[in-house]
Parts: sequence; C-alpha cells; structure tokens
Amino acid sequence: MHGAHGVGYETYSRKHEVRMKVEKKRQEEHMKCQQMVANLEKKIHS
Repeated sequence: MHGAHGVGYETYSRKHEVRMKVEKKRQEEHMKCQQMVANLEKKIHS
C-alpha cells in the first residue's frame, strides 16, 4: 500500500479523504489499462 500509493494501511483505513483519493487513482489507472488492452486487441484483430 505504501509503495504504490504513498500511504500506509492505517492512514488509509482511518481517513476517508485519503481513501477516496487512493480509490480515485486506482480507478483512473484501471480505466487507462482497460483502454490499452482494448487498443492492443483492436490492433491484433485488424
């Protein structure tokens, strides 16, 4: 947790604002990865 997001689990679990920031970053990274996969699949099947 600390290495990937710069916060420890204790801080993450206690502070709602920190948790929301981490989850927003996770969601953005997930969407970015999904888009990369879709682009690669499109290139493979073209």
